[in-house]
Amino acid sequence: MTSSSPHARLASWIDAHFDEEVGFLADIVRIPTDTPPGDNAPHARAVAAMIGQLGWQVEEHPVPQQTVHDYGMASITNLIVRRRYADGGPTLALNAHGDVVPPGEGWTRPPYGAVIEDGRMYGRAAAVSKSDFATYLFAARAIEALGLPLRGALELHFTYDEEFGGNLGPGWLLEQGLTRPDYLIGAGFSYNVVNAHNACLQFEVTVHGKATHGSIPETGHDALQAATRVLNAIYAEVPRLKSIRSAIAGISHPTMIVGRIDGGTDTNVVPGKVVLKMDRRMIPEEDPAQVEAGVRRLIEEAVRGLPGIRVEIRRLLLAHALRPLPGQEKLVDSLRRNAREVLGEEITALGSQLYTDARLYSEHGIPAVLYGAGPRTVLESNAKQADEHLVLDDLRAATKVIAMTLFDFLTAWSQESEKAA
Repeated sequence: MTSSSPHARLASWIDAHFDEEVGFLADIVRIPTDTPPGDNAPHARAVAAMIGQLGWQVEEHPVPQQTVHDYGMASITNLIVRRRYADGGPTLALNAHGDVVPPGEGWTRPPYGAVIEDGRMYGRAAAVSKSDFATYLFAARAIEALGLPLRGALELHFTYDEEFGGNLGPGWLLEQGLTRPDYLIGAGFSYNVVNAHNACLQFEVTVHGKATHGSIPETGHDALQAATRVLNAIYAEVPRLKSIRSAIAGISHPTMIVGRIDGGTDTNVVPGKVVLKMDRRMIPEEDPAQVEAGVRRLIEEAVRGLPGIRVEIRRLLLAHALRPLPGQEKLVDSLRRNAREVLGEEITALGSQLYTDARLYSEHGIPAVLYGAGPRTVLESNAKQADEHLVLDDLRAATKVIAMTLFDFLTAWSQESEKAA
């Protein structure tokens, strides 16, 4: 690209303002948003104030307090920044989430210190996904700094309910009719465009028995013994799941695990209740209703006929898959072309085993992909682990790729209209 081309000018602006971008990211990483407890409105207010200092209007959309409490969190305020241009173009939304899992143990740097060492920023959400608050905001600023005519609209959606499923984040904004973009780019990593991802079902399984003294176990009904049957049935199903293969590159097969077990009263007491929490990932080709019915049947049959045993199964989460929709290819092609220009290499377009908030846009018929700042894999960044970090060169590169993609979408319609005229 020539030094006077729009892409070169975008890259130069981002380079000139990169220290400011890194400072913005450090500021928002330093404000904790552990979820649980999920008291995230203070972070949203701080981000809104920072963006407001640019002279940009920020809409703050608090979710009703009772709704948030019933959901299991303390406070949620979602943000929308709308940048409207001339008529005749699409509305492109960029979404990143500010809620994070608690830091946990094992950190060698302060989890909310935003420490920079060897070209990396360390901190919870430095990679997932406060990094893309910075990516998207500075890409938006760069494209407006060009001073070229733009058509359509750009929206920044900074939301605070990804860890609990997204229903009070993007889901709430969409259900309330507060936004309806034509395209969506959600938080991702720099070396891959995610064009599909798995669905997820999570259950709480409560096995009820009857507690009694350990010296007379025959007078009770052992809930743990019954729960062992449930566990055996679940893990006996895993080999079969490995034989169900997805046709989407990057997605392999369904999975099922038990992630938590609670129960019992004391060492010398037969357990009267045991609670299991389980996770069943579904490939996009699976039918969630059929999968849920099958898991329920598997659990019920595992304890059928056991005297004094009763089982309750409560769905905690149903997150649908992200599936390709018509128009998604425009996002994929633009991002890959621009990443090739910035990174000097081809990047992949693959499905992911994870589930994300992007599916909520897809469920409303909005073509969606994931792309943002980060490494080639989640494991490389320690995302949601100790010493989570972001390579700052990846932040710089992703910001350029996003800015160029915004240029493609918000100027292409203008160019096509002029050719048609």
